Amino acid sequence: MRAHAVVIGLIGLTLAACSKTDNGDIVIKRPGEVDIKTTQDTLRLPTVKTRTDTVSTPVLRTQTETLIVKKPVIGSKKTPVTVPAVKKP
Repeated sequence: MRAHAVVIGLIGLTLAACSKTDNGDIVIKRPGEVDIKTTQDTLRLPTVKTRTDTVSTPVLRTQTETLIVKKPVIGSKKTPVTVPAVKKP
């Protein structure tokens, strides 16, 4: 039970000692020595951008089989889609 309380306390201290810089990095104040001093660490967050990818999607068209009947034919075509691309720092 005591270990559970210590973990909750550490999580609370960690959340209270965080800040963000102007360029979006996160700065964490953590204990640096045995006494009550803190040391700042900077975490670089990955950037998320989008890129265009191409997938094949079904296309429905008709094809003349005889003079009277047109039957449906399913084919495919290239369709561009946007997907997220994560770039590590």
